[in-house]
Amino acid sequence: MPQARLYINDTHDRIQRGHPWIFDNQIIREEGEYAPGDVVQVFDARKRPLGQGYINPASLIRVRLLTASVEEKVNAQFMAARIKRAWAFRQRLGYQGSCRVVFSEADMLPGLVVDKFNDVLSVQFLTLGMERWKEVVLEALEQVITPKGIYIRNDVPIREKEGLEVYKAFHGKAFPTDLVIEENGLKVHVDVANGQKTGHFLDQVLNHAEMARISKGQRVLDCFTHTGGFALSAANNGAKEVLGLDISADAVKQATRNAELNGLENCTFRAVNVFDYLTEADRKGEKWDVIVLDPPAFAKNRGALENATRGYKEINLRALKCLPSGGFLVTCSCSQHMSPDRFRKMLAEAAQDAGKRVREVYNGTQAPDHPILWGVPETHYLKCIVLEVW
Repeated sequence: MPQARLYINDTHDRIQRGHPWIFDNQIIREEGEYAPGDVVQVFDARKRPLGQGYINPASLIRVRLLTASVEEKVNAQFMAARIKRAWAFRQRLGYQGSCRVVFSEADMLPGLVVDKFNDVLSVQFLTLGMERWKEVVLEALEQVITPKGIYIRNDVPIREKEGLEVYKAFHGKAFPTDLVIEENGLKVHVDVANGQKTGHFLDQVLNHAEMARISKGQRVLDCFTHTGGFALSAANNGAKEVLGLDISADAVKQATRNAELNGLENCTFRAVNVFDYLTEADRKGEKWDVIVLDPPAFAKNRGALENATRGYKEINLRALKCLPSGGFLVTCSCSQHMSPDRFRKMLAEAAQDAGKRVREVYNGTQAPDHPILWGVPETHYLKCIVLEVW
C-alpha cells in the first residue's frame, strides 16, 4: 500500500526550523490510508516535502516527525541507527556509568526515553507511534549497549492520552531494581521500578556539583529535596548543617537512606509543606546561608503558566526573605513552559518585592546527556540559577 500523505498549511516556519510536531489544526488534506501509529509523509500546501513521521489521529499532536526527508526509509535499520548514534554521542562526551541514553525529540526519536543506571536500562515509550517500534527499539538497545537488564517504565499518564496501556514490567529476565549509582562522588539509591519517572533524575548532576562552591561551613536549607540531591552535595562539601525538606514522606525516607549510605551526619530531612515552612521561618526571623529551591514543575501545560509563575515567585520571595546579605539562593524550574526569560523576570520581581539586590554567579541547565535541540524549545526545560543576595 502506498505511503499516506498529509498536507499542512503554509504557517510552518516552526517545522522548517526543526520542530517535529504537526498539530491537528495544521492539516488541510490527507491522501491515502493509514493506521494509527503508521509513518506518513508530510508536505506543505504547495507540495513541498517537510518530512516523515508517525501519526496518531487521537492526539492533538497529529504527527511527530522522525526525519526531514520523504525519501529516507523509516524501518528497523533506521531506528537502530538512531539509537546507535545516541549512545555514541554519550560515549563521546565521556559517559559510561549512569546517564540518559535517549532523550526523545533531542535525539530525533520522539516519544522514547532511555536512562542507563550502571548496567541496567530504564525505558519509556510515551507515544503510540513509538510503541509500534517497541520490539525494534529494545532489540537495538540490547545489541548496542548490552545491558544486564531492561525495565519498562510505561506508567506515565501521557500514554493514556495516546490510547495506550499504563504499566511497568521487566523486559526479559528479572533483576534487583533497587540499585546504587555514583553521582559526583556520592553513592545514591535508585529504585528503577518505583522511583519517579525512570527511577532517578539525572539531569541535575552538574547543578548539584555547584554546591561545592558555596556550601563549606554554611547552614544550608534544601527545599523540595526529593531524594536529597542538592542537600547531599552540600553536606559532602563541608556544609556545617544541612536540612532537606519535602512534602513526600517516601522522598524523605529515600533521602535519609542516601545520607546514611554516605555517612553524612550533618544532613537531616523532614517531611513538611515547604511554602508553610518558609512562611513560618520568615515570621520567626530564621536565616540560612544557602537556600535551594528545586520544586516540581508547577506549569504542567501552557494554560497553567500564569498560576505557576505566581507560585514560583511566591516561593522565591519567601526564600529570599530568609537569606542574609552574602547568602546564596539556588533556584530551579523544570517546567518546559517556563522559559528562561520568564524565569529571570519572575526572579527579578521576587527580589524587588523582597527588598533584596542580587547578583548572578551561576546559570545552569540540564546535563549534556540531556542535549537541547535548537528549534525545539521543549528540550530546554531545566533552569538553575545561583544568586548572591547583596
